[in-house]
Amino acid sequence: MPLPNEPQVYARRLRAVLIRSIPLLEARGIVIVALAGVVGVISAVLVTGMSEAVQGLHFLLFGVQPGGRLSGMFSLQSPFQALMPAIGGILLGLTVIWLRKRKFRTPVDPIEANALYGGRMSLTDTFIIAGQTMISSGFGASVGLEAGYTQVGSGLASRLARALRLRRNDVRILVGCGAAGAIAAAFDAPLTGAFYGFELIIGIYSVANVAPVMTAAICASLTAEMFGVVPFPMELSGLPELTASQYLPFLLLGLLGGAASIAIMHLVSLVERGFARLAVDGSLRPMIGGLAVGMLGLITPQVLSSGHGALHREFAMNYGLAVVASVFVLKLAASAISLGSGFRGGLFFASLFLGALLGKAFAGVMAIISPATGIDPSVAAVVGMTSLAVGVVGGPLTMTFLALESTRDLTLTGVVLAASLMAAILVRETFGYSFSTWRFHLRGETIRSAHDVGWMRNLTVGKMMRQDVRTDDAAKTLAAFRKDVPLGSAQRVIAVDEDQHYVGVLIVAELHSDPSDDETPVLALAKFRDAVLVPTMNVQSAAETFQRAGAEELAVVEDFDNRAVVGLLTEGHLMRRYAEELDKARRDLSGEE
Repeated sequence: MPLPNEPQVYARRLRAVLIRSIPLLEARGIVIVALAGVVGVISAVLVTGMSEAVQGLHFLLFGVQPGGRLSGMFSLQSPFQALMPAIGGILLGLTVIWLRKRKFRTPVDPIEANALYGGRMSLTDTFIIAGQTMISSGFGASVGLEAGYTQVGSGLASRLARALRLRRNDVRILVGCGAAGAIAAAFDAPLTGAFYGFELIIGIYSVANVAPVMTAAICASLTAEMFGVVPFPMELSGLPELTASQYLPFLLLGLLGGAASIAIMHLVSLVERGFARLAVDGSLRPMIGGLAVGMLGLITPQVLSSGHGALHREFAMNYGLAVVASVFVLKLAASAISLGSGFRGGLFFASLFLGALLGKAFAGVMAIISPATGIDPSVAAVVGMTSLAVGVVGGPLTMTFLALESTRDLTLTGVVLAASLMAAILVRETFGYSFSTWRFHLRGETIRSAHDVGWMRNLTVGKMMRQDVRTDDAAKTLAAFRKDVPLGSAQRVIAVDEDQHYVGVLIVAELHSDPSDDETPVLALAKFRDAVLVPTMNVQSAAETFQRAGAEELAVVEDFDNRAVVGLLTEGHLMRRYAEELDKARRDLSGEE
């Protein structure tokens, strides 16, 4: 009878034979680049499919004609259509009930996966997020599809990488390739997609990841063009030549964009807390939020869905300051209500649209208070768009390349980069999070970027401690201890009470030289009584405990309540293991073997 693990044994043998028989596979970097190209194509196909499905929903529910956009409509065809976001909220609520009954955990997105789990993502999570995002945007909630795009691209890339049993860092790179391909396909902008992968998903630009990420982004962009994806709607021409005197106002606009992004993130959290205080089940909140968004949609459909059509209108038409400001407020309210009530999606495109409105409003104000500056509204819209998006999404280079690939104006790109950096610095120094990592913070996570910190969490005290620990009775006298533990027989002994619970560390050399009375209980001479480690502590927490205690070795107990001694860890061994893992992580990032 075959053993249960026989198929896995055959699979390992087949893989080993393939690797030995195909020399090319020994060149790991070439394999990763080839897989990245496949991931880019798959991401583009999935992004195109999701986009077409949502456009189909807009056609069925709102009567949007082929080639049109929901947010580009001047008014809803019927007041009944204002109920569509609420109907979408009901459907989303049903998925919440189903997931609750199935006891699904909170889905892991690409940033969290790369930061904490070595790029491991669940296909179930991927399909759940993609489906909920399509429902949310398809029924008119004021959210973008970009979160769903990056989830499906990264999720399938992660599954492919793990099926091939790639190394931890290779899995992380392919997850970044999936996200890069998704964004490149969505905007027909390969550089934007690539730097999205570098800055937001992988967390670093290095020699090891540039080739695969760029390959994925280019393959995705080419595939999207084959499907006839419409480029990002920024048809700008005849822009005025920028002067040195205009740089200062645009840097100010960058700061305003950063400040506005912080306010938006706080507003979304405030609305979310407001819905949480409602005496209704969480599955009903999307319906309530959908009703509010629908009412705003009756005022102007520009607040509905992601806002592609509305952004196109902003660049194509010259609205007055009052109209621009009112649309900004309405779109901001619709986005905050949508996300706060539980609709699935993100603020990627909403932040671009809101930033463009902010830029136009800034140009309108400058025309009143300082006409001599000659701020062009279209230029201000691009600068405001990228500045606010940098604060919400993160990634100043990502947004700079989006402006470059959309406008193909290098001079404008320089201004955009300067303003984006101002926004990024303001957000980092005063707030510390982008929207994605801010939401992790609200859930209790401490990650601030996609940098791989998961290996530190995996390097636990339980994996580093020694289990052969010598213990002794804390009630024993000093004379009895010296007799039982001669000088040189041990460096340290763990003192325990009659229930074998930890009470302190006995330094053998110090007890043999201590001038105390022979009848003194060794408990009185024990050190580090309140400083202990537990097996689940990671290396960072353990190092902080050593520093606070000023100890060179600490006992490891079962838990803080049941202080049964299970091991011992020295600070020297902890720091050596930390240095080894840190060097391994550095070599992975630089592509060294």
